[in-house]
Amino acid sequence: MNGKRITIYDIAEELGMSASYVSRALNDHPLVSEKIKEKVKKKAAELHYRHNSQAANLRRGSSKTMGVIIPHIAQSFFSEVIAGIEEACTENQYSLIMCQSHDSYQQERKAIDVLVRQNVDCILICLAEETQSTQHLEAVKNSDIEIIQFDRCIDKVDTYKVMNDNSEAALAMVRHLVAEKYKRIAFIGGPEHLLTFKNRKAGYIKGITEAALNIPFNYIVENALTKEAARQAAIKLLSLKHPPDAIVTVSDVQALAVLQLAESMGIAVPQQLGIVGFANESFTELVRPTLSTIDQQSRELGRQAANVYFKNILKEDVKFRKDKTIVVKSKIVMRQSSQKKMVESSKTKAGQFSQKA
Repeated sequence: MNGKRITIYDIAEELGMSASYVSRALNDHPLVSEKIKEKVKKKAAELHYRHNSQAANLRRGSSKTMGVIIPHIAQSFFSEVIAGIEEACTENQYSLIMCQSHDSYQQERKAIDVLVRQNVDCILICLAEETQSTQHLEAVKNSDIEIIQFDRCIDKVDTYKVMNDNSEAALAMVRHLVAEKYKRIAFIGGPEHLLTFKNRKAGYIKGITEAALNIPFNYIVENALTKEAARQAAIKLLSLKHPPDAIVTVSDVQALAVLQLAESMGIAVPQQLGIVGFANESFTELVRPTLSTIDQQSRELGRQAANVYFKNILKEDVKFRKDKTIVVKSKIVMRQSSQKKMVESSKTKAGQFSQKA
């Protein structure tokens, strides 16, 4: 066939049948005999025919394709989210198109345009750090494409949201630090226009208030989400006349920056400085000391975000539409970077053993 794409019309011409009859045979229509089905499928194989599922789906009014936009695929949190989304897509016979925003609003807009042109049925999005406008999200809704925000969400646009219990998780982490006898607990946050970081800060403040700790205003640093921004924020904090003895961050990337800075400044972690992060990135178990963090159950977060579409929107669950936010419970992971009492206890026991020897 001179290298051109084989269609049902080519098969129909070869067999002297109508294209519609060939289509029914290829799709196992019950009114087509098994003998004809076998004949058509044999000829299709000979001609190397490949079924155009996208065109077929569009004829049925659906592309059977879901799009997802994330900030960075290189972070294990997001790769695990993608794995959860992909599992749900596979179970529902959907294809998945993935785009990255690299935390750029303009790149996020371009990704939206790409997915709309691909005729996806639904877009899952974790917003870029820069994103404050919701015009591009409203445009998606106006295109009759479902949109679901997950992890990093914004309240300005009315969409389904899948998030963690961010305030409660941050509160739990502050309580852990207080129990470890840290008293000067600082906070390095993210952009507050995103609900995720706003809620994490709220949990931190609630924990500080609950413990009746006196925290100076400059212990709270806003919008230092990148590794370098977190490092610069930590330099200022640790250079104060009365520096913090613990730092709560809203991401493991920030926590890693603080840990590396502390090492370069000769500050012992966790004895002189406790550090906690968010996300349970894979590197948190590899660095020394290991980093305490919040496990956001990222794969489950992704699966639930996709299933909002498959199990609720597609089935037109009226009850679900009354409450458009799903909360995925996270859990605290206590490791070496915040377990001061354990280190002190180990040193005491080692000293006692040395004296006996």
